Amino acid sequence: MLAVGDPVPAFELEASTGERIAAVGLVGHRWVVYFYPKDNTPGCTTETLEFGSALAEFERLGVRVFGCSIGDVAAKRGFAAACGADRLPLLADPDHTVAEAFGAWGERQFAGHRYLGVARMTVAVGADGRVEQVWTNVKPAGHASAVLGWLRASGGAAG
Repeated sequence: MLAVGDPVPAFELEASTGERIAAVGLVGHRWVVYFYPKDNTPGCTTETLEFGSALAEFERLGVRVFGCSIGDVAAKRGFAAACGADRLPLLADPDHTVAEAFGAWGERQFAGHRYLGVARMTVAVGADGRVEQVWTNVKPAGHASAVLGWLRASGGAAG
């Protein structure tokens, strides 16, 4: 699991928006990535709807936002469209390499069953490429607002 002050792992993934997003290309900008377990599930839909609805506010703060989960880019495009979040880049991490590197992959439990999967967590990254904040065990409803509140309190677009 990443901790505040850690450098973010190097990665490059395809996004639902058609972009290729690489950690190295984000240096110089603040950004947030939220990891979610699965496309088209109730909690993940709530979280993506809220981040998508707040995208303009994140942009006003100079902060890019990305969602990330397993699955291919076609699934991410379909999910973004279903959520009305076409402008929100959802990163396709089909082999869960990036989720593993960030500490979002591992054994999970849901409805009494254990499985390997993506944990719901969010990481805020500074312009220097270092972790500024980590949220774990995230509850989907209201999380985007909580992240925005933290960003405002921590200095807006300052890195």
